[in-house]
Amino acid sequence: MSIKVGIIGGAGYTGGELIRLLIHHPQTEIVFIHSKSNAGNPVTKVHADLLGDTDLKFTGELNNNIDVLFLCLGHGNARKFLEENNPDSYRGADKIKIIDLSNDFRLNKKSEIVNRKFIYGLPELNKDIIRQAHDVANPGCFATCILLGLLPLAKAGLLNEVYTTGVTGSTGAGQSLSESSHFSWRANNIQAYKTLTHQHLGEIGESLKQLQPNGDISVNFVPWRGDFARGIFVSSQLSCDWSIAELNSLYKDFYKDHPFTHLCEDMIFLKQVVNTNKCLIQLEKVGSKLVVHSITDNLLKGASGQAVQNMNLMFGISEKTGLELKPAAF
Repeated sequence: MSIKVGIIGGAGYTGGELIRLLIHHPQTEIVFIHSKSNAGNPVTKVHADLLGDTDLKFTGELNNNIDVLFLCLGHGNARKFLEENNPDSYRGADKIKIIDLSNDFRLNKKSEIVNRKFIYGLPELNKDIIRQAHDVANPGCFATCILLGLLPLAKAGLLNEVYTTGVTGSTGAGQSLSESSHFSWRANNIQAYKTLTHQHLGEIGESLKQLQPNGDISVNFVPWRGDFARGIFVSSQLSCDWSIAELNSLYKDFYKDHPFTHLCEDMIFLKQVVNTNKCLIQLEKVGSKLVVHSITDNLLKGASGQAVQNMNLMFGISEKTGLELKPAAF
């Protein structure tokens, strides 16, 4: 099988990471990479690390000779693109599959457009549904890391009031420059932002309710900007009467059929997952308090790696295909 791929918005961090994965994926062919601002330029002019790996150029034109379209656009722009460029008109009944990496279609009330219904693309939650899906809304990076730490507890009906903190690298803010993304601002610095109001809270709440529909679940989330380029480290705290042995067993059983999410009984650290599609989870119990630590790479399991994982599921191939990446040693 050769899956023909189109990419809209290939010049940013998630677009670049997606290109890196797909040019080495054994069952994909990139047909076009769309970028208005870089049309005609070699991809390596923007993503210089790909020099020697590809001769592809950005284009300002669309091509209907594809099987799947990845939307790597800023939030709000994916919906606008589909309203202006209805893919259904390209090939009639043989619809092009779409994987959107923005937050435009993640919430249930916003998941439909031009006769399309987007499925929330967290494989550890919706794997069987994703396999049948035509259109997938890729989860947010913080949402992925937080949810993977909490899903087993929701399945067991153990969630209540959750207090979560998470620190992310500078690539989580995207490639466009802002005051807080400059090196001189980030270096030797840390800052909380969007306290208790982060845009991923909606998808987190809907996903947890999917597994624990009864009872009140409240996630109080304080995100932080960190002094590093990539990765997310999340710690979630709640009350829980289960023993650590019971909890470890719960998590191992929940994730036994999910190849990228693993429980670790030793202390975890961010470099274990950077440059991989993994999520590692560690549990700590102090009295009646449970702390769940979870770590991911925000550009891979938090974005482009998970998008490729979803593509694999949608086309009936192993979800690990093209994603068996190794972290750097140091």
